[in-house]
Amino acid sequence: MSRLAADTLLPVDTTLAVALAVLLIAATAVVAVFRLSPDGSHRRTREILTAGVRAAAQLAAVSLVVGVAVRHTAALLGFLFLMFAVATRTAGRRITPNHTWWWAALPIAAPVAPVVVGLVLAGLLTVPGIAIVPVTGILIGGALTATVLAGRRALDELTQRHGEVEAGLALGLPERDARLEVSRGAASDALLPALDQTRTVGLVTLPGAFVGMLLAGASPLLAGAVQVFVLIALLAVEALAVALTVELVARRRLHRDAAREPARRPTPRLRPPPFRRTPT
Repeated sequence: MSRLAADTLLPVDTTLAVALAVLLIAATAVVAVFRLSPDGSHRRTREILTAGVRAAAQLAAVSLVVGVAVRHTAALLGFLFLMFAVATRTAGRRITPNHTWWWAALPIAAPVAPVVVGLVLAGLLTVPGIAIVPVTGILIGGALTATVLAGRRALDELTQRHGEVEAGLALGLPERDARLEVSRGAASDALLPALDQTRTVGLVTLPGAFVGMLLAGASPLLAGAVQVFVLIALLAVEALAVALTVELVARRRLHRDAAREPARRPTPRLRPPPFRRTPT
């Protein structure tokens, strides 16, 4: 019965393909007409079109891979590592174009790994098993979003309020503390999406985990309990991701500075002419 309900809700046929194409074209057209790009160009248009096509292709491939991965521990761990690697690359490149992007791995791995390991040790998730893939994916996705938002907001704030950082240094603050005071408040806005989603769950939206379990035949009570767990876990993961990202920015591990120039030879100091006593 649950399969019949899923097929009735969203049948996978030609109509679905046409609907997806129309929605993707509509999103691309809106971005193009209103020039919704940081520099007013059509860059975001291409990004949306590429993202939509990639999403369809990647999910088609994942649908085939997951069926094999959930039955073999090595394949499952490899798939989870691939998810983490892609998230790190995506988050890092959204924050900075230079070589420091790989530091984005820390605020993604540090919150997610302990939660997943704890769930496995507690018996709530099994390895191998199907549940560990969506749960880990949700947590990694939340950490990715929080890391990107916190990193971009923190670095933008430091650029716009550079004078305040200099003032803090002039007052004797360490560089890390001066940068932290300026960037922390703006970076904390990265928690707003998770907070709003948690506050409005059941009143404004019915998240994917809840709907998915209902379609799979679970009771509404069980589906609600799982969804609450996912939301609370996301709050914990994203809070730590934001804190670590701000710390990395404050310590200049994540930055947008250009590559360091080669060391220059010191400019020779000019000696003053020798003092000559004028005859009296």
